[in-house]
Amino acid sequence: MAWVRRHLLTAAAMVTLFILLLPNVVVALFSFNKPNGRYNYQWVRFSTDAWANPCGTPGICDSLGLSLRIGVTASLVATLLGTMVAFALGRFRFRGRATTNLLIFMPMATPEVVMGSSLLTLFVMMGLSTGALAILIAHIMFCVSFVVVAVKARVASLDPRLEEAAADLGATPVATFMKVTLPLVAPGIAAGALLAFSLSFDDYIITNFNASPSSITFPMYVWGAAQRGTPVQINVVGTVMFVLSVGIVLTAQLISRSRTKKA
Repeated sequence: MAWVRRHLLTAAAMVTLFILLLPNVVVALFSFNKPNGRYNYQWVRFSTDAWANPCGTPGICDSLGLSLRIGVTASLVATLLGTMVAFALGRFRFRGRATTNLLIFMPMATPEVVMGSSLLTLFVMMGLSTGALAILIAHIMFCVSFVVVAVKARVASLDPRLEEAAADLGATPVATFMKVTLPLVAPGIAAGALLAFSLSFDDYIITNFNASPSSITFPMYVWGAAQRGTPVQINVVGTVMFVLSVGIVLTAQLISRSRTKKA
């Protein structure tokens, strides 16, 4: 019983991790499946045909490229705006600060159906047609909140004595920010940027409200393909995105561990 108590938490964590990663493992496995009909839900034999021709299905690479362009642009703009808002909320006291905090959390708490329909109504009233630009603006608007939360948590944990020490040693405010504050906040900014990109790339509901027939993102393509048949290339794209995400996380952990050892 003592051995069970010592290893119970570890075993529960491993089982939970296995359950979470099992769908990704299945997707990666079936990306090497030989196409067999419309849905490709049954294993036939090992094949690399889908990996050799990931754009073999019409429209899949166009939708993937659009999602990547929107995701990168939305994450960059949202990270820039969210970082500035996070510094303002974390460092300064001003009239309307509590209201601003409430407004920041509203997009995170609002159902996506409500937000998508509200943004569509706003764009129609402004005379902005649906399409890639409307999708980009919508993604920036809901990604900013997540960036603010990630960066603000990092700003709140900073030790102000470090910046005061830099100022005492003769550093200008700009030099203090670039050499002390920004490196310390950088992990939070990177986390917010990655979260914003993931949310933008993965979004379907808000995108579906503001998309046009010529602006089909990858999640919309997957949904439409599932009605007619699921090509194996979808599993290939999913596997690549999963491997890249894990690789980025592992690289960040290795860099952080290396810096800690050097310190």
